[in-house]
Amino acid sequence: MKAIVKVDDKGRVAIPKNIREKAGVKPGDLVAIYLEEGKISIEPLESTADKYYGAYRVEEWPEDLDGFVVEALRKWWINRST
Repeated sequence: MKAIVKVDDKGRVAIPKNIREKAGVKPGDLVAIYLEEGKISIEPLESTADKYYGAYRVEEWPEDLDGFVVEALRKWWINRST
């Protein structure tokens, strides 16, 4: 599938609707852009949240989520070198 689009003055291009639909790209989705041998490629990325949805069950959310994350990272940092 091929489309010709114009690059605007800010370097943006619009992906035509039929290509977005075929690729499953929706507003807010992330895409990776690659430059390979002078060609630009765009690849849809799978949402990390969607990928791991349901993989972990949270019994009880901590009251201070920021503090919980900081403490978890601190423990991980300490344990990774052992």
